[in-house]
Amino acid sequence: MAKTDLVARLVGVLGREKILTDKEDLMCYAYDATADMPRRLPDVMVSPRTTGEVAEVVKLAGEFNVPVYPRGSATNLSGGTIPGSGGIVLSTLEMNKILEVDPENLTATVQPGVIIQDLNDAVAPYGLIYPPDPGSVTTATMGGSVAECSGGLRGLKYGVTKHYVMGLEVVLANGKVIRAGGKTVKNVTAYDLVKLFTGSEGTLGIITEITVKLIPAPEARRSMLAVFDDMDGAARTITGIISNKVIPATLEIMDNTTIRTVVNYARVGLPVDAAAVLLIEVDGIPEVVAKEAEVVARVCRENGGALQVAQDDTERDRVWTARRAALPALAQLSPTTIVEDATVPRSRIPEMLKALQEIAARHRLTIGTYGHAGDGNLHPTIVTDERNPDEMERVHRAVDEIFETAIRLGGTLSGEHGIGIAKKKYLEWELGPDGVEVLQRIKSALDPAGILNPGKIVG
Repeated sequence: MAKTDLVARLVGVLGREKILTDKEDLMCYAYDATADMPRRLPDVMVSPRTTGEVAEVVKLAGEFNVPVYPRGSATNLSGGTIPGSGGIVLSTLEMNKILEVDPENLTATVQPGVIIQDLNDAVAPYGLIYPPDPGSVTTATMGGSVAECSGGLRGLKYGVTKHYVMGLEVVLANGKVIRAGGKTVKNVTAYDLVKLFTGSEGTLGIITEITVKLIPAPEARRSMLAVFDDMDGAARTITGIISNKVIPATLEIMDNTTIRTVVNYARVGLPVDAAAVLLIEVDGIPEVVAKEAEVVARVCRENGGALQVAQDDTERDRVWTARRAALPALAQLSPTTIVEDATVPRSRIPEMLKALQEIAARHRLTIGTYGHAGDGNLHPTIVTDERNPDEMERVHRAVDEIFETAIRLGGTLSGEHGIGIAKKKYLEWELGPDGVEVLQRIKSALDPAGILNPGKIVG
């Protein structure tokens, strides 16, 4: 059956206004936020608004034996939404309703196209927050965040997306719709299907409704900036704060390369000669915040750090604006920005930071490192130009070494960005061939025809 037949059937299900087929329009769906990835046009883009419409699209994909690529805002950094060859891009952006905020049960139920920041704005009047806050919090969707199991700046204390997903509605590869989980705090009924679909990157089913846990907003918070003349002092401070039984809400690091580019980009008052800065925030009840801030200050001083404490919300916002500017600032240095998120146990952070500096020097590359230092989730960011084949060859060797080092130090390939296309070739390094086979068998069981986001993770 031809593409024209598929499009005609999709029009019959969705209406012409929810479908794009012109090449110029489809170009916008041939890539995502991931650099150095192939770009391939889908055959058609559809924008369903209901679970029923999603199910009908998936049934047609099965009938025509064409792939379906679920897509939110496409802010992911692993190539997770890039089409493989033709097929249907299924955008969830029109499914953008906050269906319920339930302050009694501390939950919210949303469609997948809801923007994460919009959910937090909606629950703020109840004195509640949804903690996961990826760097793209103002543009990323809830569906994409759940599919990637994204993290964010508050991951050290509050955890990542999978710790807050309580219930899901999912369209399976055969078009059937299932529900798993719900509002109950305890639920050990059979296999944990909620956890299975969270982080599955759209390869096992398409998420159409999400119930998440909310928590009370902290009463008080204190933000601090610690400046270090050497990277070792910053690394010792990270482990020292945790070993002193303080778990900050955020504990972030930026190296000198990142500091300089952020200052140039955002005009924030960071010391450009510093080897590294730590951006730290403690939160909770006022008494605990005061006590933890004292511990943080002491540990910073003991390791050679000069501490600045934000005195009001304006100064606090300036601190965190600097951190969130890290990626766009580095991106301005060169046409191609490759962001990784190899993660190591926090006790191995000093070794990982040293290795990243050595890798950059060995391959003659500019690598700015920033990230969630408190949980070992670093973002070595290589600024390069994909039009330079010699440099890109060195970039690829450097990326191999970054992941090889992370695994050797007892870490993982991804702390929050997912596997997608970009890291698929490294899976055996972490899981071994038998572990990868388990993933393949799960995929085959739930999607035997391989139509759901093929080419990602193990497809």
